[in-house]
Amino acid sequence: MIACDLGSNTLRIARFDCQTRRRTACFERIVRTAKDLHVNRAIAPESQERLFAALHEASLHFDFRNEPCFAVTTQAMRMASNAREILSRIETTFGICFEIISGEKEAALTSLAVEHALTREGFDASCYVLFDLGGGSTEITFCNTTSKESRSFPFGIVTTTERYASIDASQIDRIVSVIEPFVEQHQPVVSRYRQLIATAGTPTTVAAFKQGMDYAHYDANAINGTSLHVNDFEEAFVRLSRMPIEEATRFTGTNRRDSMIAGILLVKTIMQKLGFATCIVIDDSLREGVAIANCNTSSI
Repeated sequence: MIACDLGSNTLRIARFDCQTRRRTACFERIVRTAKDLHVNRAIAPESQERLFAALHEASLHFDFRNEPCFAVTTQAMRMASNAREILSRIETTFGICFEIISGEKEAALTSLAVEHALTREGFDASCYVLFDLGGGSTEITFCNTTSKESRSFPFGIVTTTERYASIDASQIDRIVSVIEPFVEQHQPVVSRYRQLIATAGTPTTVAAFKQGMDYAHYDANAINGTSLHVNDFEEAFVRLSRMPIEEATRFTGTNRRDSMIAGILLVKTIMQKLGFATCIVIDDSLREGVAIANCNTSSI
């Protein structure tokens, strides 16, 4: 089957083998769906061009019309006034029918993927805190042996970068402070939840950066299960901030340095508010959750 995740920053597509529960082919492109969304509440023409170009490229590798295909889209399309029009054009042009899902469903599917990945990588999947820092929203899940609870919050790396010409620690703290009432419900977090899991582009990019892996040679297998200390994010922030743009681009991908720097500040603040100094990085996220959920409910 094919699973697609159109986020506020990235289009992620994978072919998935339901028997082995593993990806057999992957495709990712930065499309910045949420760029300028806060200005006019619509997906900008430039973002649409990037999206359709990426889908055209993907269609050379995936047979969307003849393979089972499950596709979801998240915060940018939840907010955009022209979302239905764009998704209708995508269905007509490529045969992909995207479902706009809620933040709660996004969190549930992501946690499904992360639990599968944790088990695969030899970690305990029964007790954790998970945060998924996306382009337009952030999902946090608290899970232990007796309960699982998730919330979606309306901030991400693209929306933060777009809203502020320059970002400082006080601004980041105000942005992330919306998670505090939810976190307070689960105190003491560190003693109640065994580990902190981080997924999405910022932690995976920092994990790759720490290993000296550039964007063009990113290897999810080498990233899954990596442990990062908050100091690793600080080091990446300092190094990327000081690098010439051409060199930074080699590690972050085209037009991603600014959003990655904002993402690092957001990650550090989220970790501080949750009380963890380290996190386990998992590459699997919403795309894989979509695949696993549909493997579980179909005969594919």
